[in-house]
Amino acid sequence: MALIDASIRIKAPIERVWSIVSDLDNEPKFWKGTKEVKNISKDETKITREVTIAFRDSKCMQEVLLYPQEKIEIKFTKGIIDGIKTIQLIPIENETELEVNWDVKLSGMVGMFTGIVTKHIKSGTNQALESIKQEAER
Repeated sequence: MALIDASIRIKAPIERVWSIVSDLDNEPKFWKGTKEVKNISKDETKITREVTIAFRDSKCMQEVLLYPQEKIEIKFTKGIIDGIKTIQLIPIENETELEVNWDVKLSGMVGMFTGIVTKHIKSGTNQALESIKQEAER
């Protein structure tokens, strides 16, 4: 099981940060571990999609729930990752605290690499938060 928590304070209003993190088709721009996103179905608050991740170009199915200007829940439903990634936005005056929490496990033989993959996820999450911050503060 991999539990990862990361956060960053962004000098931008929640609306600006939300416009970046909720543009899920652009996810590979910020999240380097996500190579490609293919939407299967999409409505205002729910997306079913196939994501190709950097680890061996593995494909994962995800169900994404959007809670506008509050949080995004990404549930891994099929593939080598099982669990949930949550992106939460917390308004603090004219700034936004952006938090990312991973509660996932790797399935099958890949489970042997949980420690290594956890380090990569943590590093990639910190890098994504910094990239989102830079974009939001422009």
